[in-house]
Amino acid sequence: MNVATAWRGPATAAALLTAAALTASCSGAGPATPAPDSPESTTVATPQAPTVKITPAEGSAKVHPDKKVVVTAAGGALEDVVVEADGEQLDGKYNTDKTRWVSKTALKPSTSYSVSATAGATTASSTFTTAKPERSLQVADVTPNAKGEKLGVGAPIIVTFNQPVTNKATIERALEVEAEKPVQGAWRWINDTVVIYRTAKYWPAHQNVTFNANITGIKAGKGLYGTKDYTADLKIGAKQISKVDVAKHMMYVYRDGKRVQTMRISAGMATTREYTTTSGVHLTMERGSPVRMISPGRKKGDPGYYDVMIDHAVRISNSGEYVHAKNNVWAQGVRNVSHGCVNARPDQAKWYYDHFQRGDVVDIKGTDRELEWNNGWGYWQMSFSQWKKGSALTSSKA
Repeated sequence: MNVATAWRGPATAAALLTAAALTASCSGAGPATPAPDSPESTTVATPQAPTVKITPAEGSAKVHPDKKVVVTAAGGALEDVVVEADGEQLDGKYNTDKTRWVSKTALKPSTSYSVSATAGATTASSTFTTAKPERSLQVADVTPNAKGEKLGVGAPIIVTFNQPVTNKATIERALEVEAEKPVQGAWRWINDTVVIYRTAKYWPAHQNVTFNANITGIKAGKGLYGTKDYTADLKIGAKQISKVDVAKHMMYVYRDGKRVQTMRISAGMATTREYTTTSGVHLTMERGSPVRMISPGRKKGDPGYYDVMIDHAVRISNSGEYVHAKNNVWAQGVRNVSHGCVNARPDQAKWYYDHFQRGDVVDIKGTDRELEWNNGWGYWQMSFSQWKKGSALTSSKA
């Protein structure tokens, strides 16, 4: 009895302990929550505001105008970037995730810029000043470009700069020609200050053309930067083409495809090269009434010397060739007796003079002297494939 009692005692205690454990494990309270400073606790960090960097930095001075404005953001995306000077905003472009903004156009020389950028809760700003160039590049002239002038379909755009350009490819990229009726064209540098635009085919008639020289801030050479943009609004008029047959002593004028004038003419007598009318595609350049014409390389008393005033003269080359009036109807349509010009009956020459547009085409055939491409506006004497070789962009990889 005592033995049995002694054996049951420990078993009962174990059962009680087991019941207690079961009671605890079935409780809805679950395990105790660790203390805040226990190893199992987790700290949730507050998100940091994005950081924004602006280049050029605040207070930068003498910044080269061809430098880019760059704004970057770390830890967030850029929401707004404004770069401003003199009330005008500078254009720029974001990357795909809007963490970087880069200006697209050059800066104005000698100008103060302000930059403001926002990314999330961060706003950053900067001010800087661009350098004054040692030399200023500007467009000195665009020809033809008289106020209200209508141009012929062969007209070039001749741009003259005030300084010699070394970085021709860079400047050429800044020159734009926009036409209502677009046609292929190309620039050709004649020298360091003159560049000429010519179309591959004649301009389509009756349209507006805009020329823009977006050269502000563009580096054109050592210490030379563009300081002023230039815009010219050009108007192409009727398609006026004159065909001259020296052998047949005739000139036919067509406007927009319709013949509007038939003229009996007399051309160069061809006794010397100087007195031979040039064959090829000429362009009308200027007109005058009267125009004083003096024999080149001769003085008074020399054989072939002349000094005369000629009415209603339209220039077609730089070697002294004009379409002009002359009252020698006995030769017109019959013989070539001039010193190289194309002369016509006074009333018809006046008509031609009155209907003149700079850049009209005068196509002459029938002589053994070809018009040089650089004689006046003889640019159509050169093939377009050859013309394009004069572009700084043809061989440049800059």
